Amino acid sequence: MPYGIIGGVTRRLMLLDTASLYFRAYYGVPDSVRAPDGTPVNAVRGLLDFIARLVQDHRPDALVACMDADWRPRWRVELIPSYKAHRVAEEAPAAGTGGSDVEEVPDTLSPQVPVIEDVLDALGIARAGVPDYEADDVIGTFTARATGPVDIVTGDRDLYQLVDDARGVRVLYPVKGVGTLQLTDEAVLREKYGVSGARYADLALLRGDPSDGLPGVPGIGEKTAAKLLDSYGDLAGILAAVDDPHTRLTPSQRGRLAEARPYLAVAPRVVRVASDVPLPAVDSTLPKAPRDPEALDALARRWGLGGSLARLLSTLTR
Repeated sequence: MPYGIIGGVTRRLMLLDTASLYFRAYYGVPDSVRAPDGTPVNAVRGLLDFIARLVQDHRPDALVACMDADWRPRWRVELIPSYKAHRVAEEAPAAGTGGSDVEEVPDTLSPQVPVIEDVLDALGIARAGVPDYEADDVIGTFTARATGPVDIVTGDRDLYQLVDDARGVRVLYPVKGVGTLQLTDEAVLREKYGVSGARYADLALLRGDPSDGLPGVPGIGEKTAAKLLDSYGDLAGILAAVDDPHTRLTPSQRGRLAEARPYLAVAPRVVRVASDVPLPAVDSTLPKAPRDPEALDALARRWGLGGSLARLLSTLTR
């Protein structure tokens, strides 16, 4: 089903890379921000403040908090075993045992995630996560189905691949909190990286990304990758150039790309976000009032959400 039109009116959809934002909130808000019983709630309150500021500044008509139902899908690991391997907690089940890898998360952040989910549900802010897929894939699918403009809020540059001026898709990248956002469109990508949104995934897989355990092609950095894409169009064009002795690839580039063929054969499926995830049915309309006021009031008292929740409720009402 398409997302973005209701009653014949085009809506602006905002998609939150929720884990990216609550990690930023956790590190950006002091852990001295605590519930009445002393439990840290800095990620909870920080995320609520983030959402309030985003709604106030960008006025979305619809909003979905996209979740990591699986932060390291097995199908991606089978293609590139190093994918996010350095972020697996030591107590994670061994590969092949049928268990899911556990992400290494600060001890005081993990207990806050269920609180975040409960608060969003009581507010009536849509959440969406899909088994075997990351939040990036959920965002990619919502974006593919949208019929109106889309703002993607994330601190993960992988989602730059979804930027598309023609469709009104841009990434709001937090530079400092969410008060200072880089509004990332095609012009910004070309200035910073020398590529369009459609070619950003090819750039990323060629240069590699240590933060995601992607090796890239040895000797092919960001600038070289951008020049190759400018010359040959896309990854398929670059690989065709490797096989054509008349192209202007240097002997070193030709050799390195040829040696990296096994990696380049699987990397696109790992790096490119999915656009065909079986999304759950959600009401993405931004709520004007809490869906469950009693539950929200209980959560506010239990966790001491105070001004953060009040600010978000006031913003939603306006």
